[in-house]
Amino acid sequence: MLGRFCASRGVELINRSRPYENSFDGIRSFHEDIDPFRPEILLLHFGIDDAFCPVYRSEFKENLVRIVRLARERFDPLIIMPTSHTFDSPHDTDALNIYYRAIREVCQDLSCEMIPFHIFWAGHLEDQGLRNRELLQQDERYPNEKGHAVYAGTIMRRLERIIPTVLSGPCSNPCAPGQTWYKDLQ
Repeated sequence: MLGRFCASRGVELINRSRPYENSFDGIRSFHEDIDPFRPEILLLHFGIDDAFCPVYRSEFKENLVRIVRLARERFDPLIIMPTSHTFDSPHDTDALNIYYRAIREVCQDLSCEMIPFHIFWAGHLEDQGLRNRELLQQDERYPNEKGHAVYAGTIMRRLERIIPTVLSGPCSNPCAPGQTWYKDLQ
């Protein structure tokens, strides 16, 4: 769904995610999974596996900062960081909110685009009269096909606004050092 959406707008989508990977894996695999492609838009989606690994919040935040800085040094993409879905357990939700706050802080500090997906997810559940279990696999950290469609729809709505700006931005990829034209997108 997301791949077709991007292709229809002249953007190639390459998904380099793997189940059960956390932000430490993102740092380790950066040079093989991201760097060769030099994307203009980089979607970093970490948090749930970090929270349940566990990776300390401070480590998680520093890992995100390291990935953002590495990407900006290498090819300077627009960086988008969505949060993830909500959980039924208030304890799991509280734990994840700590990671979502870290995502928000990194996005604010480093001028990245945040997608507060957990808010969209909660609204979707309410609007459609659904429960979490209808959109999640047995391991509730991961969405099922219907849940992935909610993720994709939310990301597509944000990309609809971002893609034209990136493709017609004032600098071609890679941008000159220090040139951060994407700050104005927020």
